[in-house]
Amino acid sequence: MFTKNFILVITILLPIYCFSQKDTVNIVVKEKKVISNTIYNPLSPSKAAFYSAVFPGGGQAYNKKYWKVPLAWAAVGIPTYFYLNNNSEYKRYREAYKLRKRGLEDEFTLEDGTELISLTGLERAQKTLRGNRDLSLLVVILGYALQIVEASVNAHLLQFDASDDITIKPTIINNTTTLEPPSVGLSFKYSF
Repeated sequence: MFTKNFILVITILLPIYCFSQKDTVNIVVKEKKVISNTIYNPLSPSKAAFYSAVFPGGGQAYNKKYWKVPLAWAAVGIPTYFYLNNNSEYKRYREAYKLRKRGLEDEFTLEDGTELISLTGLERAQKTLRGNRDLSLLVVILGYALQIVEASVNAHLLQFDASDDITIKPTIINNTTTLEPPSVGLSFKYSF
């Protein structure tokens, strides 16, 4: 009976002592870097969109992307300039057309009665300038909406972890076993 109990104790305790040996292999665990200690702000994208809607480029300044502010101004300002220019030229040709239809002298008629631009030329100029004016207005609206969307998306992405743990690196793969030329590939690295 004693030997049975002794053998039972040995078989239960022996594996415990076997697994308690020291490991001779050193494993170094890579520590995670803290990218930023900022707290996620769910209202940040809406604030950036609001500031861009109130003043073009305001959302980009709120996101601290100051280099994008002149781009937002250009996206709204340049088409606005062309809209105003085309609108004033359209009004000028429209007024000349109306005066000529009434039989009065306009700015495109010389004092001796010679017409610099014909009546059909005035009509074509109005049509072209009206189309350019409307297209400029469309580009102003698109530029305005685009800079609002860009500020909101940028505010979302500023809170996204874009660390070096996720990378895409193009590589050239040489196959030394065959005589084929090297091929181009893409390697993905994911670290969790």
